[in-house]
Amino acid sequence: MSKLSKFKLNYNWSTARSDLVAGATVAAIAVPQAIAYALIAGVDPKFGLYSAIIVTIVASILGSSSHLINGPTNAISLVVFSILAPFDGKFDAYQALFLLGIIIGTIQILISVFKLGDLTRYVSESVVLGFMAGAGLLIGVGQIGNFLGLASKGTGDQSVLVRTWLTLTQGGHLNNYAIGLGVSTVIVVVLLRKLINKYKLPRVDMLVGLILFSAVAIYFGWTAATPSGKTIVSVVGSVPAALPSFHIPEIKFAWIAKLLSGALAAALLGLLEALAVAKSISTYTRQPLDYNRQILAEGVGNIFGGFFQSLPGSGSLTRSAINYQSGAVTRASGIYSGIIVAIVVVVLGPYARFIPKSVLAGLLFITAARLIDWKRLAYAIRASKFDAALVAATAFTAIFISVEDSILVGVGLSILLFVPRTAKPGIRELIVTDERVVRERQPGEERAKSLLIYDLEGELFFGAAPELDRYLTQIKEETARTGIKYVVLRLRRTRNPDVVAAEHLEHFLHDSEKRGVTVLLAGLRPDFVKLLTNLRFKAWLPDDRIFPEEDKVFSATLRAVRHAYQLARKSEANTVTGTAALAPEHNEEKEPAYYLV
Repeated sequence: MSKLSKFKLNYNWSTARSDLVAGATVAAIAVPQAIAYALIAGVDPKFGLYSAIIVTIVASILGSSSHLINGPTNAISLVVFSILAPFDGKFDAYQALFLLGIIIGTIQILISVFKLGDLTRYVSESVVLGFMAGAGLLIGVGQIGNFLGLASKGTGDQSVLVRTWLTLTQGGHLNNYAIGLGVSTVIVVVLLRKLINKYKLPRVDMLVGLILFSAVAIYFGWTAATPSGKTIVSVVGSVPAALPSFHIPEIKFAWIAKLLSGALAAALLGLLEALAVAKSISTYTRQPLDYNRQILAEGVGNIFGGFFQSLPGSGSLTRSAINYQSGAVTRASGIYSGIIVAIVVVVLGPYARFIPKSVLAGLLFITAARLIDWKRLAYAIRASKFDAALVAATAFTAIFISVEDSILVGVGLSILLFVPRTAKPGIRELIVTDERVVRERQPGEERAKSLLIYDLEGELFFGAAPELDRYLTQIKEETARTGIKYVVLRLRRTRNPDVVAAEHLEHFLHDSEKRGVTVLLAGLRPDFVKLLTNLRFKAWLPDDRIFPEEDKVFSATLRAVRHAYQLARKSEANTVTGTAALAPEHNEEKEPAYYLV
């Protein structure tokens, strides 16, 4: 039976009603968020609303997660603001915005096509936490001017911190009306959220705050134009009562260079954000996710958004959580949400001109505070110096350099810190005790007189070559110092051997043979055996020197240890008459049937 047929059979009125209720609840919060996120990005509010229509619907149709809601997000909007800062004039900035969405979508589709979705799991969560911390701070700082009713100062190529300072020092006098609206909005929304959490009500606190204090401003005439053409409090501006239309953005090749690095950062951030949200919800629903399919949905959604004048989007943690908590069953809830937002834009769009900027600033202060997961942030910082460094570096870059570069810096730094850690294999010496137990040798403990056993562990790719060479040299020096002629090298816990590691091992084996030292390789995994076969080790290395890990019950390491004793016994038998002079561990009669490792 086809998926479409199954959908028709399973999608009944009860399911549709659940999805519709969830979609309506999501739309209620999506409208104020879309306007607020457009304000963060420094673009017309309608582009945020269009994103909550187009990107949400397209990604819901194509996605893998039943509960993920895509559309404008605060993190992506902050990156967009930073990317568009160098563009002069609204026309160029808006055309660059649409082109940026198309580039972001293209990058994400390529990641999906080449099935690189799983690579996103190798980006440390500490990078995302650091970015969120820096982004949250910048969102709050960037809205101080609007909250205080000051005129914005500074140019697009200046940082948020510089522009905020210029606004505070050159933006005119404080507007008590704006401050009053902003403070009241924060207080009411925070209290409403507490009531909502206590009584498990729909999360419409931000929407209620937006409507309530916009109505207050309208009632007292603070949003009406004075004879000079100005309003007592600054307002968002009008949103045309029209749906987004198809539009091919103007393309200037000089823009590509400006947009590309930022688009890459935004694309990666968007995928990390969307997949993280989808995975977090799937832990409750147990829904299996197709990551590459979800990435494809993100990319197609952003490309459609670019051609329909939308702000680039990603998976929204807030709206997705509300969608799940509101009882959504299928991806249709996202489609319903987009349709309801479209209806709101057509019917109520013109009334957006009455929304005071200070009210939105109050909402964004709350958004910024909720963006930072203080508990997880503290958890990551306490975890290790590695995680603390990633958090600090990513947050510092976001705040003091640029938001889009912070993701790339965090990812690059995580790779630079991670590779040396994986490039350091470990080694430990094993011994055979009097009870015939093979275990790790403790400091000062005597070893066998004719056999050395070493357990090598870790990655054996080219980056590990210096450490591998150091360990092999250490074994060589120990055989020279003690005169021991037999070595068992346990390789069971090594991973990903490559040609460089094999070459170092070959040199070690040849050198040992010349010095009269016999090395037995134990516990080789199939990939290691295949590598040695491809490199024709068996052409010069006897078969009894290689002990693949074939039987989990009877260890290859134990077989190698027995064989080493047998070789030692034969060697001593050639120079010593009888067995009286043999070391206890070489005596065949005293040797039990097996050892333990």
